[in-house]
Amino acid sequence: MSTTVICLENVSKRFIIRKEKSLKERIVNRGRSNLHKEDFWALNDVTLDIASGTSVGLVGPNGSGKSTLLKMIGGIIQPTTGSIRLRGRLAALLELGAGFHPDLTGRENVFLNASILGLTRSQTEGYFDAIVDFSGIERFIDTQVKFYSSGMYVRLAFAVAVHVNPDILLIDEVLAVGDEPFQRKCMDRIRGFQKEGRTIVLVSHSLDQVADICDRAIVLENGAVKADGIPRDALRVLRDDFEITRLEDVERAQIAATMVGTTAIRARVAAVTLATDGALASHVTMRPGEDLKVRIRVETEEPLDDWFLGIAINTSLGQCVFATNTKLMEIALPRVTRAAEFQFRLPRVELGEGDYSVDAAVFLASGLEAHRLVEGAQIVVKASGRTLGFLHLEPEFTLL
Repeated sequence: MSTTVICLENVSKRFIIRKEKSLKERIVNRGRSNLHKEDFWALNDVTLDIASGTSVGLVGPNGSGKSTLLKMIGGIIQPTTGSIRLRGRLAALLELGAGFHPDLTGRENVFLNASILGLTRSQTEGYFDAIVDFSGIERFIDTQVKFYSSGMYVRLAFAVAVHVNPDILLIDEVLAVGDEPFQRKCMDRIRGFQKEGRTIVLVSHSLDQVADICDRAIVLENGAVKADGIPRDALRVLRDDFEITRLEDVERAQIAATMVGTTAIRARVAAVTLATDGALASHVTMRPGEDLKVRIRVETEEPLDDWFLGIAINTSLGQCVFATNTKLMEIALPRVTRAAEFQFRLPRVELGEGDYSVDAAVFLASGLEAHRLVEGAQIVVKASGRTLGFLHLEPEFTLL
């Protein structure tokens, strides 16, 4: 039976935004300071339980409260209301170089950071060679860290954090700073932690990364929990929010085009239907290697000239596995006055077993996306069950 290691009860965090721009304004407005400040609630009544051995991704748009929540779990800041309870040793990678003193060397900062994380000097000495080896910056270990690059900061900070054997590891986006080989090394270590039953809480804007390593995703929006569940379902909620924001941006771009005298083209993808060898439908089941037809109906309120049409096949988590458009295919589309239908034929679609969706979009000559129908049709691929992944191959094995 799993044990709760992080418990948040009705946690809220308030920050005060001051409107004065200078010290002089603060002095002048001293007697009526309440008129020149505003309360901002970064988190509002958040209640969560995180069980031991789970990997949880905190996701959401910028300003949603992800990093604030992680800092409160790490004890960096305290909640305005509510309570947070932890069980076990915690290590945190919350900010680039957090816990490092710029005037100390890398060696000195290893001991400083390890002591902050709860290790004695003798324990740190025992881990020191492994920490330096993992970080890969042995040549610069006796150099002041103020001369380190951002990647070197992250290498050393992560190396210290993972060698203190934490029960809970907090990570806030810092892994995006390291180079690709180091990121792979970090992912390997994180997966090792997962196998050992440790708890990981990760903030990341890489939704694919969250889907890959987390077994639970929590979507924050305006300081509140909007979705909490398996990554597949929670990330779909977030992608839907992103799509609404994208549509609002498209609408603003069209309004701006109208204001400068350019006609805004109101065209849309009305429907997407699919077929393998049967009738067209919005949902098809197929096997790897079958041909796929994608039929798209486009409708427009104004004549549509000099435009192109695109399609994309995405996984259930929203990751694109295939995309093309008539511009890439060097196909000139005819003028459309009211409505028209077009068809892409995809021969021998070797998709791996799983669920997929098909998007279709209308683009104007300027590259502006006039409209996109997200998840316009659904594909279920059924294979032999002998392989995993988005690409289907028939493997052969020989004992030599």
